[in-house]
Amino acid sequence: MRLRTPLALLGAAVLVLVGPPLLTTGSGTGTGTHVPGLRFMVPNTPGGGYDITARTAAKNAEDAGLTHGIEVFNLPGAGGTVGLSRLVSEHGNGRLAMSMGLGVVGAVRSNGAPKTLADTTPVARLTEEQDVVVVARNSPYRTIDDLIGAWKENPGKVPVGGGSAPGGPDHLAPMLMARAAGIAPKQVNYIPFDGGGELLASILGDKVGFGVSGVGEYLDQIRAGELRLLAVTGPERVPGLDAPTLQEAGYDVNFTNWRGIVAPPGLTDTERDQLIALFEELHDSDEWRASLKQNGWDDAFLTGEEFGDFLDAEDERVVSVLKELGL
Repeated sequence: MRLRTPLALLGAAVLVLVGPPLLTTGSGTGTGTHVPGLRFMVPNTPGGGYDITARTAAKNAEDAGLTHGIEVFNLPGAGGTVGLSRLVSEHGNGRLAMSMGLGVVGAVRSNGAPKTLADTTPVARLTEEQDVVVVARNSPYRTIDDLIGAWKENPGKVPVGGGSAPGGPDHLAPMLMARAAGIAPKQVNYIPFDGGGELLASILGDKVGFGVSGVGEYLDQIRAGELRLLAVTGPERVPGLDAPTLQEAGYDVNFTNWRGIVAPPGLTDTERDQLIALFEELHDSDEWRASLKQNGWDDAFLTGEEFGDFLDAEDERVVSVLKELGL
């Protein structure tokens, strides 16, 4: 089974991970008139993929002179559905947007959330990226085969951590790995964390046997040797990283994650179009192009109604895969 999304569903390249709101004046050639005073919500903890995406996009937009006075803030909880509920409650607020991705799609389903992405205004899908399979540098697992061998021997004693709720990318990827390795997904001891930032501490502290998260989230730690990269989940190796794909290693998994932007319901056409225009110009900027390369993200830009159709399809896909895996 292959869960393949067209976008690249999470490092060192991120210029701002945590800290105060971004209030600098753009230095690029843009007009700086797109949605000034935009508040950018991150529905999980600092250091995770949504956080990195939001803060990178905010800084790039200001550096390119596309807008000014962006505030990025975190509202974590329940796999992103706390933030989603807040977003939906801000009916008609054209100066609020939320960073999100496949993890929120899954969390809505697994938590039975009262508000769904169908209640939002779709703005743009931005990136696609592979997940990485990582262990701490002192882990006994030196290769993906070492890990899979121990996992098959006793699945419950090799807990896997992920930065998303059940149904999200960091949950689906190891479940697909397990099935490909001959492990029943129901036997997997999956421990969810509220974003890659929380997950990292548990990997480094040997609280989990291995972790699965977005490549962009852990580039720093991989390159510094704090994390050992065993494999990547997508169709090709990640340039600059010495690790095979799961398919190369003999496990039939081809999985990628994606991230995008949604806004509250009830926006006027003008407010929606202003937000879309901001991200269209961001997408075409040199600053954003550089960030894509630095973070190992693939460009998968899609806006408006087409992004809304994609969200509907992803919801159906998550339900289908969870049923197929018996979860």
